[in-house]
Amino acid sequence: MTEAGIKPRQVLKTLKQSNLQLQSTPRHLYNLKAKIRQGKLSDKTFKSLRSNRSMSVEGNNSSSDGSLNLNYHLATQEVVSQVPLTTYEEFKAAIVAAKQAFPSWKNTPITTRQRIMFKLQDLIHRDIDKLAMNITTEQGKTLKGARGDVLHGLEMVEHACGMANLQMGEFVPNACNGIDTYCIRDPLGVCAGICPINFPAMTPLWMFPIAITCGNTFILKPCENNPGASMILVALAMEAGLPDGVLNVVHGTHVCYTMQEEIVNYICDDEDIKAVSFNGSITSNAGGINHVVVMPDASMDATLDALVSAGFRAAGERSMALNTAIFVGGSMQWEDELVQRAKALRVNVGTDPDAYLGPVISREVKDRICGLVQNAVENGARLLLDGRHIMVPGYENGNFVGPTILCDVTTNMECYKEEIFGPVLLCMQADNLDEAVSIINKNRYGNGASVFTDSGMVARKFQHEVEAVLVGINVPVPIPLPFSSNYESKASFAGNFNFCVAGRTGVQFCTQIKKVAKRWKEFPSLGTLPGACSSERFIYEIGTSIIALTVTE
Repeated sequence: MTEAGIKPRQVLKTLKQSNLQLQSTPRHLYNLKAKIRQGKLSDKTFKSLRSNRSMSVEGNNSSSDGSLNLNYHLATQEVVSQVPLTTYEEFKAAIVAAKQAFPSWKNTPITTRQRIMFKLQDLIHRDIDKLAMNITTEQGKTLKGARGDVLHGLEMVEHACGMANLQMGEFVPNACNGIDTYCIRDPLGVCAGICPINFPAMTPLWMFPIAITCGNTFILKPCENNPGASMILVALAMEAGLPDGVLNVVHGTHVCYTMQEEIVNYICDDEDIKAVSFNGSITSNAGGINHVVVMPDASMDATLDALVSAGFRAAGERSMALNTAIFVGGSMQWEDELVQRAKALRVNVGTDPDAYLGPVISREVKDRICGLVQNAVENGARLLLDGRHIMVPGYENGNFVGPTILCDVTTNMECYKEEIFGPVLLCMQADNLDEAVSIINKNRYGNGASVFTDSGMVARKFQHEVEAVLVGINVPVPIPLPFSSNYESKASFAGNFNFCVAGRTGVQFCTQIKKVAKRWKEFPSLGTLPGACSSERFIYEIGTSIIALTVTE
């Protein structure tokens, strides 16, 4: 949901205008039958993955116009799987199924909804290896990173298991002349989630478990580049006991391909969808910029370990990746060791147990990363480490970019103004802490900032003066947990609740408060005691609606 007067489609249009990944996503090729032949996927699972809209919508599971979303293996460019694209008619059928399921699901006891989440938790643990392998194949993460993707999502399922406490309202007895007032958190109805490219399991799990455990029904739109993990998770939710129509899936892209419909726009525009969660890993052309300030007194080993890990893990395709390091007093004393540690990171296909980072999501993204690096060099940046031309034996056609380090970067360079979204670390210089903080605060985008120092005074000053919602002291940018999941700020955020529908803000996002005032006529009149209410009607405004309760003496 967005602020009053702002349409979700308007927000998306603005983001698309400023972001290459949102403007033009390649149609990758999927072939699940190949996995079936190799014994890696059951025929039953294949048939469920072919569902273009929902595992709970009755009717033909194939797209009526025959359109398919096609993807390639990121390291080999070989066909791996395919899903049919949802037409407008099929999308509306999913909406109808969700609307029909809502009344019954809303009235299902919350303890019953929680038990389904407990079961889903067990099933995800059971199939974590299958999920990790699918993510590695479709998204390019290493197997270790893919397991982490699933485990971070699993934290939200565990959080949803406590929904009875999270969704509690408030009660005020005898608030006014024998009148009790209380608040109830009611589900909204049909909610939807649009997934980004970088966390195929975590992001869906940070969306639908909270929403449906609150009593809503849900439309999930997986990323067209890697929908397999979402489909496996939906199958597990159905196995856990989720009723038909509660969780629905639609497939598609945000651009038209001949007969293909603009499914994302349909989600944003549909009046039956009451809330839309869109957490894009590239939410703007600089939406995920994060900074770290390195003071001269910082511990070299701990600081370099953090820079390398936060900057290059997951090939830099994380909104919380460390993009920019600002060295107070200059970076020369740090550069040689930083380069040596980055060179030691193994770049390979994600199934290699020794791989630290795998391929980026597409050839177009690789070209964009390389172009931004070249532009920086042409504008005066020093290229300490160049990973643009790395070749992995046996995977020469892979979308690989190795760790890359640029020094002497300035704020007017395109590589700083745009989110590179790749394994590229930008190094800047500052004379003192005030200048470093000023650089961070002047950036109109940003999620988090950290400082590495041995000085408590410097740490305290940084914490109070830096304009960031996530602050790290001698740690990289802290990743939010399910119970405290707000992290976007400034122009990196559009809407009225931060980051998907996670944590307590997720419960607020997926529910509306209903305020009730109640008094029974048997209650003795208190006359005109001080503070007594004389009005016979109590009106409570709830969003745009008004509930009036008549009180009888």
